[in-house]
Amino acid sequence: MNLKKKKVRLKMANGNGKRNYDEWSKEELIREILALKKQKTYGLVWEREKTKEVFDYFINWEGEKTKEEFSPESKDKFPVLAEVKDKEIITDKDQPVNILIEGDNYHSLAVLNFTHKGAIDTIYIDPPYNTGNKDFKYNDQFVDKEDGYRHSKWISFMSKRLALAKNLLSESGTIFISIDDNEFAQLRLLCDDIFGEENFVIDIIWNSRKSVSSDAIVSLNHNHTFVYTKSLSLLREQVKKNGKFKLPIDEGKFSNPDNDPRGSWVADPFEAAGVRKNLSYAIKNPNTGEVYYPVKGRHWAVLEDEYFKLLKDGKIVFGKNGKGKPSRKRFLSEAKEKGSTPKSIWDDVGTTTNGTQELEDIFGEKVFNNPKPVSLIKRIIELSTNKDSVVLDFFAGTGTTAHAVLEMNAEDKGNRSFILCTNNEDNNGSGHKICTDICYPRISKVINGYTSMNKEKVKGLGGNLKYLKTDFVETEQTDKNKRKLVDKCTEMLCIKENTYDKVKDGKKWKIFKNKDYYLGIIFDDEYIGDFVKDAEKISGKIHIYVFSHDDSVPTKEFKALKNKATLCPIPETILKVYRKVFKND
Repeated sequence: MNLKKKKVRLKMANGNGKRNYDEWSKEELIREILALKKQKTYGLVWEREKTKEVFDYFINWEGEKTKEEFSPESKDKFPVLAEVKDKEIITDKDQPVNILIEGDNYHSLAVLNFTHKGAIDTIYIDPPYNTGNKDFKYNDQFVDKEDGYRHSKWISFMSKRLALAKNLLSESGTIFISIDDNEFAQLRLLCDDIFGEENFVIDIIWNSRKSVSSDAIVSLNHNHTFVYTKSLSLLREQVKKNGKFKLPIDEGKFSNPDNDPRGSWVADPFEAAGVRKNLSYAIKNPNTGEVYYPVKGRHWAVLEDEYFKLLKDGKIVFGKNGKGKPSRKRFLSEAKEKGSTPKSIWDDVGTTTNGTQELEDIFGEKVFNNPKPVSLIKRIIELSTNKDSVVLDFFAGTGTTAHAVLEMNAEDKGNRSFILCTNNEDNNGSGHKICTDICYPRISKVINGYTSMNKEKVKGLGGNLKYLKTDFVETEQTDKNKRKLVDKCTEMLCIKENTYDKVKDGKKWKIFKNKDYYLGIIFDDEYIGDFVKDAEKISGKIHIYVFSHDDSVPTKEFKALKNKATLCPIPETILKVYRKVFKND
C-alpha cells in the first residue's frame, strides 16, 4: 500500500471511529479476522489496532514487534529502576522500606512483576476517569470527547495495567478501583474478564461530595469503587480466619443495664431467615407466660436444647422490661473479636473537599483539585490488610495512599509498607509536577513532620522511603551495558528482598542484610566457591541469587552453608537479558 492510501485510510478511520475495510490490505484483514475470532461474543470488545502504546514494545504486550509503530528510544531496551539517592528518607532501619517510583506506571508494573509477583496484599487505584476534559493522556496526547477511539484507548490502557497488577496480588489479595460513570460499565466488564466474574466482591458507593450541583438534572454526589480479589474462596477463608473485611465495633451501642459480670452487651434478634421445623418450637416468656413462635418465613437461631442452655446462662432477654419476644445477648468482648461487617454505602468517611483541605494544611496552599481523603484509603486499608501487608497504588497522584498507610501504622503499631507509582506531569491543571512537587514532598512532610496552616507543629509519623525512577538498559553487548545491568539487577533484587544494608561490595558478588536475614547476589557462577567462603563467616540465614549462563542450578556447591542458605530463582526475563548482554563471556 502506498503512503497516500495509508494516510487516507487512517484519516477515514480516525475521523469517525469506524473502520473502512475497503482500504485495508489482505494482511490487515486476516489479522483483524483472527483477532475477532479470539474475542468473546459477550463482553467487552474494543479497537486494539489503534490503541497501542509506545511502551508496548519492550513489554511486548500482544507479542508483536512492529517497529514503526513504537518510539525509537524503546527499541531493544530492558525496563529497570534507578534510585535517586538524595531523595532517600530513613528514620528507622528496623522498619520496612517504602517505595515511590516516578515514571509511566506501565513500565513500573513490568518491573514490579520481577520484584513483587504474588506479594501485594492490597492494591488501590484512582485511574483517570476519561471525562474528555484533559484528565487522560494516551501516548503523550490528551484524549478528548471527540476522539473516535476515546473508549478503546482507555480500555486498552487499563487492560494492560490491570493484567500486570493481577500478577502482583497475593492469592487472597484484593484490588480497589475508584471510577465514575464515564467508564463504569466498561471497567466492570473489563475486570470481570481479567479477574474473573466469580471474584467480584462488591461495588462500594462512596459519598464523595456533600454539596449539590443545582445546574445538573440529578446532582452527582458519589463515586464507585469496584472491589475484586484474586480468589474469592480464599478471601472468604481469610475473613473467617483473621478478621479481614471487618470493621471495629461501635462500642457506644453496648450497655450493661442488668450489671452482667460478663460486661456490656447488645440484644440481637433470635430469629433467622428460612423455615425449618426443628427450629420452629414454642418459646415461653418466663416473666409473662406469653408464648412466641417464629414469624412467618423465619425460624429460631438455635435448636431447642441449645436455647434452654442459653436461657439458663442468662444470655436470653425478653425486651427492655422483660415483657417482649426473645433476643440473644452479644457481649462486647465477643463482638470485638469478630468485628463488624462493613456496608456497601460509605457516607461516614471524608469527601474530596476534605482531601483538598488535608493537602492545603500540609502545603499551606491549594496545590491539587479534589484528591481522595485519607479517611477513605484508611478504611480500605483497615478492611483488607494485616499489620505486615504491602499496599500498592500505581496511580498514586498526591500520595494519599502513603499518608493513609503511615497513619494506620502509627495508630495500630503496624509494619505495613507501600509502593507508589506516578508520572511527573501536571495532569490536574495545578501547575505542579505531581511526583516531585506534591507526592514526594507530602510523604516527606508526613514522615518528618511539618507546620500546618494554623502554624501548629504536626509531629512526623516516621518511616523509610526509597525514591526510584523508571530507566532502561540497552541489550547490546557493551561493557557499559554490562555494568548497568548488574547494577540495576542488584537494585531490583534488593527491592524484592527489602534488603538494602550493604555488607560486602565485590565485583563478582555482593552481600546485603536486613533485620531478619542476609542477601547474597552472585553475578558469575564461576565465583560461587569464593562467595561461599565469605558467606560461611555470616551467622544467620541468607537468601542467594545466582546469575548463570545456562539453566543449571549449582546446589551442590552451597553444601558448606548447610541449613542457613536458601537458593532463590531469578525471574526468567531478567536472566534472558543477562545472557544476551553477557553472551560468550
